[in-house]
Amino acid sequence: MPAQSALEHRWHSTTFRLITVYAVIFSLSVMLLLGFIGWAVTGDMERETDVPMDWQLIYLDSMPHEQLADAIHRRLEHERMHTNFYGLFSADGQHIAGDILKLPPELAVHRRGRTLEHTLVIEGDQHAPVVRAMAERMKSGDTLVVARDLTHILNIRETIINALVGGGIFCLAAGIAGGLGLSVRQMRRLKAIRRVTQRIAQGDLGQRLPIGGRDEIDMLSHLVNHMLAEVERLMNEVKSVCDGIAHDLRTPLAHVRTLLAHIAEHTDKLDDAALLGLVDRARGETDGLLNRFRAMLRISEIGTLQRRGGFGEVQLETLVREVGELYEPLAESRTIELLVQVSPVAPIHGDHALLFEALSNLIDNALKFTEPGSGTVRVVLAQTPLGPQVEIIDNGPGIAANERDAVLQRFYRGESTRHIAGSGLGLSIVSAIVHVHDFTLRIGSADPGTRVTIECWMKTLE
Repeated sequence: MPAQSALEHRWHSTTFRLITVYAVIFSLSVMLLLGFIGWAVTGDMERETDVPMDWQLIYLDSMPHEQLADAIHRRLEHERMHTNFYGLFSADGQHIAGDILKLPPELAVHRRGRTLEHTLVIEGDQHAPVVRAMAERMKSGDTLVVARDLTHILNIRETIINALVGGGIFCLAAGIAGGLGLSVRQMRRLKAIRRVTQRIAQGDLGQRLPIGGRDEIDMLSHLVNHMLAEVERLMNEVKSVCDGIAHDLRTPLAHVRTLLAHIAEHTDKLDDAALLGLVDRARGETDGLLNRFRAMLRISEIGTLQRRGGFGEVQLETLVREVGELYEPLAESRTIELLVQVSPVAPIHGDHALLFEALSNLIDNALKFTEPGSGTVRVVLAQTPLGPQVEIIDNGPGIAANERDAVLQRFYRGESTRHIAGSGLGLSIVSAIVHVHDFTLRIGSADPGTRVTIECWMKTLE
């Protein structure tokens, strides 16, 4: 399976979708958290920096004006880490003292801190990195500026944010990996459930959904298993009743047919043509009923076969030729051309006798509904990319599109073929045999006529 198809298939997993939504929500949450932490740390950093600078301004402003330049000079001499900067400027902005050489124009003179990013001009023609600065207009009219280097504080903030980002990425990766692990586990359970439900949909009501997860899926599986047990019980009861009725009625009908045979013998002696005709009609109707009951019991027998218990390797080429040879005399007697086209195909796993019966019923139907004298019936065995395929094609009246599913039901007779004798159970037997093999039966149009296709590979539910 291509990578894109695999990804699309994974996207159909509810767990995978939830993991994706979780990853998006987590990422957005981490981004908001980082933004809040950055804002909070920056605000606290600025407040903590503003307090000592404010006190320095108060202290320096309290000194005599003629001593202020010397005080600034002494502070700079004792400054070892170069974390503090000072500047004294005249009313017209001229530099008087300090290592701040230029009065920042954006800085207010009301002792309110402001962060300056690489704009403060200091001694040595160097720009300070990022500083927190504060200015005050003194009584003499001069402006005193105090600034503090924020590099170490910013480094701490960057370290914290990097740690949070790294931790967030690790947590996200761990969460996604754990979620994908759970997704794989859930997908395995769902695949097992899917396999079982395919078998149930194909008619094996004895299957049960796997349990043991102790979660919502497990609870649902218990409910479905309980429902299946009840459905299986009811179906078996209905089937038992129908089979019992068919079996019980077959015996008295057989007795009636025997009695009618005896009546026919006595009627021959009476030389009553009308009575003899009535007896023959009664015998014909009785034979029809017996055939129907035999077909019903045959369908039940096929349906109760242990699934693939007696299956083996079947050579379809030999099987199709055998069925064709069996029906050649019947086709010749009805002046119908029977063509058997066999191509080499791979062996299949199935029941030879049941498949022989299915093909016999289909060819018998095709010959029955094809016009004698000018009709043609073709049996085609071919290998397809998925497996062997058998087609029975005739040029008879065909089956209407709205009746192609109905003709597979018991006793259904198409409107265009009701005048032809039959029980309406032949295709039902074919459907039951195909169903037991998990093959696919399709009825289409041959334009004119009917095309019945048996796909001889196990069907799967998408």
